[in-house]
Amino acid sequence: MKKQAMGVCAILLLAVSYAHGAEDCQPSRWGADDEIGNANLITPATVLTAARLIKTGKTYSLGIIIDSTTPAYPPRSLSLQIVQPGQQEGARPASSVTYNDDIFQGWFGIGPQIDGLGHLGVDGMYYNCNHARDFSDISGLTRLGIEKVPPIVARGIILDMAGHFGVDHLAGGQTFSVDDVKAVERKQNTPVQEGDVVLFHTGWTDAKLESDPATWVSTEPGISAAVARYLAGKNVVAVGADTWGVDVVPAEREDMPFIGHQILLKENGIYTLETMNTGPLVRDNAFEFLFVLGQAKVRGAVQMIINPIAIR
Repeated sequence: MKKQAMGVCAILLLAVSYAHGAEDCQPSRWGADDEIGNANLITPATVLTAARLIKTGKTYSLGIIIDSTTPAYPPRSLSLQIVQPGQQEGARPASSVTYNDDIFQGWFGIGPQIDGLGHLGVDGMYYNCNHARDFSDISGLTRLGIEKVPPIVARGIILDMAGHFGVDHLAGGQTFSVDDVKAVERKQNTPVQEGDVVLFHTGWTDAKLESDPATWVSTEPGISAAVARYLAGKNVVAVGADTWGVDVVPAEREDMPFIGHQILLKENGIYTLETMNTGPLVRDNAFEFLFVLGQAKVRGAVQMIINPIAIR
């Protein structure tokens, strides 16, 4: 009985220690009041440097077209209604002008999207020691909202992981090592630098979104915890991929899903960019470019549907 009691006490102590650890948070290097993370690295000087990457002026849309049939992380969905206000039953406004309006009902976290720093935390704790109880209101986030994110204009690079493995697309659940990432950096002559937007091309969306949407959204190739830490150590601004969740799914460890999101968003203030249209850039060998994003500023939103532009 005595041994059993000691065992129970040990479990309780571990539980208390874990709970304390969840609350033990160090403020961001950008200061205790910071809400934009590594977007602080974007300055007029870095924008001018990135703009020098433009050589041909060719532009690429990094967003994909979405509609009510686009698969998404459940239960996310969207619907669109086109209406003609005040024009029912042949009625017309005072002038001859007629018009259409649209009503959107859906989730901002669908299709091509940016995850804000208020999107993912651990045990209620989010970027820069912000606890959900203090900023997550049903009517919108009171801190870390998507409206706080400044324009992201930076050097962008695509790392062609599918090409590295000699395949059209990586398999669902397949990840890659830091050594693999470094090998692609060397092969393409696109070293990851501070302030970059880094995108991974796995071929997953090109191969699966239309042909097998159920598989596309139920699994995916993606980054590992080690790769996320490597990129965080490089002080990048954002990390994205041509997949719906950037992280590998199923996760490397079942008890640690979306570990890349945790490392990037929560621990380092680095944004994640999902379902990016990387195929056209890879096919043109356009591995380095000017990346430009100005997302819709919906106050208190967590995520936002986006269409970033790459300029070569």
